Amino acid sequence: RISCSWTRPSVSMGHRTLSSVPALWASIPCPRSELRLDLVLASGQSFRWKEQNPAHWSGVLADQVWTLTQTEEQLYCTVYRGEKGQAGRPTPGELKALRQYFQLDVSLAQLYRHWSSKDPHFQKVAQKFQGVRLLQQDPIECLFSFICSSNNNIARITGMVERLCQAFGPRLIQLDDVTYHGFPSLQALAGPEVEAKLRKLGLGYRARYVNASARAILEEQGGLPWLQQLRKAPYEEAHKALCTLPGVGTKVADCICLMALDKPQAVPVDVHVWQIAQRDYSWHPTTTQGKGPSPQANKELGNFFRNLWGPYAGWAQAVLFSADLRQHHQEPPAKRRKRSTGPEV
Repeated sequence: RISCSWTRPSVSMGHRTLSSVPALWASIPCPRSELRLDLVLASGQSFRWKEQNPAHWSGVLADQVWTLTQTEEQLYCTVYRGEKGQAGRPTPGELKALRQYFQLDVSLAQLYRHWSSKDPHFQKVAQKFQGVRLLQQDPIECLFSFICSSNNNIARITGMVERLCQAFGPRLIQLDDVTYHGFPSLQALAGPEVEAKLRKLGLGYRARYVNASARAILEEQGGLPWLQQLRKAPYEEAHKALCTLPGVGTKVADCICLMALDKPQAVPVDVHVWQIAQRDYSWHPTTTQGKGPSPQANKELGNFFRNLWGPYAGWAQAVLFSADLRQHHQEPPAKRRKRSTGPEV
C-alpha cells in the first residue's frame, strides 16, 4: 500500500505593493514637494525603513508594520495587523499617527521660501532637493538609535539598530523573508545581560552606553515620563538634560532634540555639517580645540545657522545634509565607505 501524506504549504505574507492590492491602501493628499520618501527615510533620521519593493518603503512605526509609497500628489500607506498581517485599510487614527510622524501640518513650501530668501546657497541646493522634512520620532527609539550612531555610517547604524530590535524587541510579523520587531522598551535594554549580548551583536563600546543609559533613565530619572516631558522643556534645558546620559554628547543630544523632542531649532553638527559650514558658508569657529568640532564650536555653529535660517534651522540643515549625502552616494564605493556621521563630542 502506498501511503501519501499531503500538507498544505504555509503561505507567508508578502510586502504589499499599491498595484497588487489597491483596496488595502489609504491615501493622504501630500505633494512630493512636501515630502520625498526616498530623501527622508534614507537620510539617517530613522534607521528602520527599507525599500523592499521599488519606491515602496516598509518599516515599523508605533509597533505596527507599514508600507508607504507615493505619487506626485498623494502619500499612500498600508498597515499589517497581528501575527498574520490581516487585511484592512489604515484607520483614521492610524492615518493621524502617520501625519504626525511626518509632521505634515508644517508647510515645507513656506519654510523653503523663507530659507531661500535668507540664503542664496540654500536656494541653489533646494531646487534639486525638494521634500526634505523632519520626522517626529519616538524619544526612546531616537535616543538609542543615535547612541549607536557615534563614529558610524548609516549602513552600519541601520544594521546595529536592526540587531538591537531583533534581540530585545517584541516580534511583530514576518513578510516574505523579513521578520519585523518593535523597538525594545527601557526595561528590556536595562537588563544585566544586555551589554554582553550587544557586544556579541557588534555594537562595540556603544553596548555599554545603551545599557547604562536605559538604567540611568529608569533608576535616576524615574523612567519614560522624564524623557517625554523634555518635549515641553526649553531647548537648552532639554539638551543639557540629555547630555547627562552615558554616551550622549552634544551632537547626539541635538539629534534627539530635533527629531524626537519638538526642537526644530536644534542643529546637530557632525563632520558633514562642519564641512558644509566651512566650504559653502566660509564659516570658521572663533576658538579652535584640535582638528574636529568641540562642544563650544558646535554651539557656535548652531547659533550661526539659527541666526541665518530662523526657528526651523534644524530642518534647513537636514536639507543640506541630505543633499551632501546624495552627492557622496555618487562616489565610488571605496570612498563612500570611509564616510561616517562623524565623531561624537
